[in-house]
Amino acid sequence: MAGYDLHVHTNRSDGTFTPTEAVDLAVERGLTGIAITDHDTLAGLDEASATGGAIGVRVIAGVELSAVEDEQETHILGLHIRERAAMERRLVEVRDMRRTRAERMVKRLNELGHAVTMEAVLKESGGGAIGRPHVARALIAGGFVTDSREAFERLIGNGKPAFVGKDRLAMAEAIELIHGAGGLAILAHPGPHLTRERVAALVEEDLDGIEVLHPSHSDNITQHLDALADEFHLVRSGGSDWHGAEDGPRTLGVMRVPAQWLDDQEARVAENASRPA
Repeated sequence: MAGYDLHVHTNRSDGTFTPTEAVDLAVERGLTGIAITDHDTLAGLDEASATGGAIGVRVIAGVELSAVEDEQETHILGLHIRERAAMERRLVEVRDMRRTRAERMVKRLNELGHAVTMEAVLKESGGGAIGRPHVARALIAGGFVTDSREAFERLIGNGKPAFVGKDRLAMAEAIELIHGAGGLAILAHPGPHLTRERVAALVEEDLDGIEVLHPSHSDNITQHLDALADEFHLVRSGGSDWHGAEDGPRTLGVMRVPAQWLDDQEARVAENASRPA
C-alpha cells in the first residue's frame, strides 16, 4: 500500500538509521514519500533528498521542535521547510542548549557514581543533535545500565535523579520560526486530551495542522483529532514517529497518510505564502 510517512527520525538526531538508510527502507516498505523530521536539526535533509531523487522517493523537508506552552512541553512538526538557512541559524542555538543540558546530566550522573563521560555521549550522537537517548546509550555502553528503559526509569527520566529539564522555545516562537522558513506548523501527537479551547488558542498563534495519525493514537483519538481539524480548518498529518525500530508499534510506514493530505498541505503552504507580510 502506497502512502506517506510524515514523521521520521534519522541518526542526525536520535534515530539509529542514516538518512540514506531511511529512504532505502521507505522503498522496501512501499512508501511514496517520507518527511525527515529530526529534532532541532536539518542536517539530514540534503542526504535524504539526494537519495530520494535517485531512487524515486519523495522527501519532505521537516523538523521537530520542542516548545513550551503554560509550562507544558509540546512538540511541533515543521513540514515543507523551504528557507533552511533562516531556520538553521536559530537551530544552532537550540542545539547548543541541548549540549549544555547533556553536560549537566553527565555531571549529575558522575555525582551519583556513574562515571559516564561527555565524550561517550558525543560518540553516541555521531555529531547530530544531542538528546537523552544518546545519554542512555552512553550509559549502556559503559555498563552502568542494561538497557534504555532502565536508564530512563532509574536515572534520566522526568523527575529521576539525573534528569535536567530543557531550555525550550515558546510556542509562538516555534510557530514563527517554522513560518519564517516557509513551512507548516503541525501539532505533533497531541493525544486524547486536546480540547477545542486549546486548539482555538493555538489557531490564534497560527497553527496550521494536527498530527491526526500516530501510533500512540487509538481509533477514538484519531476520530476526535480529525473532528477538531475539520472544525478549525486545519490540515491533517500523520506518521510513525520512527526512530529506527525494526518491529513494534513504531516501524517505518506503520502510519500512512494519503496523497490528498499532501495536496491539502501544499495548498496551505501556498495560502500562507500569499498572505501580506
